[in-house]
Amino acid sequence: MNEWMNHPAMKNLDPIKLELIRTAATQTQGKSGKSLAPVMMALITNANKKGIQFTPDEFSLILSILKEGKTQEEQNQIENMVKMVQGYMKKVH
Repeated sequence: MNEWMNHPAMKNLDPIKLELIRTAATQTQGKSGKSLAPVMMALITNANKKGIQFTPDEFSLILSILKEGKTQEEQNQIENMVKMVQGYMKKVH
């Protein structure tokens, strides 16, 4: 699961964002699509409390990390969860 830490995009990431992503990745390990939603919401909420905003590219990177090693059905659940989270984020901002 930790191969994503070697992803080239991770090297340019803000260390605080990297730590938030690392924490979320640890919390999501072994979880399926639907149970990922609370973890993603917590990640975004914690980031917002610290005044941190993820860019669309960073969000895509997080999404690809979450999808790693999942079945197609689980990947679809993750996609649906992301749409829900993005809808929530639009209401917050």
